[in-house]
Amino acid sequence: MIYQLYRKQQLHCSIDKAWDFFTSPENLPLIAPQEMDFTVLTQIKYPIHEGMQVDYRLKPLFGIPIRWKSEVRKVDHKKSFVDYQLKGPYKMWHHYHEFIENDKGVLMKDILNYEMYYSFIGKIINRLIVRKKLEYIFSNRYDIVNQIFNQKLNVQQDLGECSRENPLYNKSDDRLLIKSFIETTISNVHNKI
Repeated sequence: MIYQLYRKQQLHCSIDKAWDFFTSPENLPLIAPQEMDFTVLTQIKYPIHEGMQVDYRLKPLFGIPIRWKSEVRKVDHKKSFVDYQLKGPYKMWHHYHEFIENDKGVLMKDILNYEMYYSFIGKIINRLIVRKKLEYIFSNRYDIVNQIFNQKLNVQQDLGECSRENPLYNKSDDRLLIKSFIETTISNVHNKI
């Protein structure tokens, strides 16, 4: 049985920023739940292209590490792409990413089609564990992406010394700034709970 998960999110940014961020596998650890310990193992060659393969290591359930290999398929530059699981925990994983420019920035849509192994047992595992975990992962991603793209950040205030005004600032520091902001935000949320 093939299951589907659908999500959409408005991004207040340019299509260039959205496309660059979401087509970079190196950004996946930033938007995945921290406890998944998501690690990209492949040296990435840009830009994104059909046939691009990426290896990951992650802990999706119960802290058990797994390897995952995906391939990029059907790239329509600055409009859509598909990542397809070649090796991993699913019988089939087909994640369609779509980016639609609008007057507010970019509407991002995700359509995830996936299939479990072991038919009947897979159905039960999906109902009891997997579907809830996927809902959690995409909700976590929604919150982090909202913080990155839809909230005006005072980088100096939120991240201390790391700011664009710093003469030592380097454009490649953006990923570190985002990661630092996310970690600080998550820490603040946990402290308030």
